[in-house]
Amino acid sequence: MGLVWRVARWALAFFFASTILAVVAYRFIPVYVTPLMIIRCVENKSFTIHHHWTALEHISPHMPVAVMASEDQRFLLHHGFDYNAIEKAAKNNIKGRRTHGASTISQQTAKNVFLWPGRSWTRKGFEVYFTALIELLWSKQRIMEVYLNSIEMGDGIYGVDACAEYNFGKEADELSRADCALIAATLPNPRKFSSRYPSRYMRKRQRRIQREMKFIPSFPKEGEDYNPETASGGIYVK
Repeated sequence: MGLVWRVARWALAFFFASTILAVVAYRFIPVYVTPLMIIRCVENKSFTIHHHWTALEHISPHMPVAVMASEDQRFLLHHGFDYNAIEKAAKNNIKGRRTHGASTISQQTAKNVFLWPGRSWTRKGFEVYFTALIELLWSKQRIMEVYLNSIEMGDGIYGVDACAEYNFGKEADELSRADCALIAATLPNPRKFSSRYPSRYMRKRQRRIQREMKFIPSFPKEGEDYNPETASGGIYVK
């Protein structure tokens, strides 16, 4: 038992040290490859990945607003977990309604960069751990930058710049407000919904997101103080 305990203790120490170092490193280093990209390559038996790392300042300012409107309206206010959304999702699921997710942009970023897709409790536990780490060690701007560069946006397409090129024939900083809303509309299932060939349902979601974007403030730059009551671009939806 003594040997088993020593091995377990060293394994645990190695896990915490390596994961913390990885999170610190990705605070500064671009994320060029994620586990999901590799998994998709194996699934599709194709190693073609469309992905261009692009700094946040070279992405359309409408894009962070669009994904907040669509995915996580309290992103700038919470610390990784939206407990109001979690409570609402739990109530809906208990009542037997259609399952609603409550993953924040921070949680999705942790999952995209460090983990694998799935719905097991083990993976969810790791997701909580990595979400807490990136919220502690990264700024909101860095989380958004990594999210917009790592999120799946189509079959073999990852990140805003690749999506802009292959689906709109533009650079990431050339995307219009409507383009960004359309991209955000596909994010619940980017392999099913296309921003290149949008259906009527996608256009309906796009219009709804554009309306909600009016109430989301412009995304603050690194180092800027954020006040939800005075932020430009609208009053933050609480």
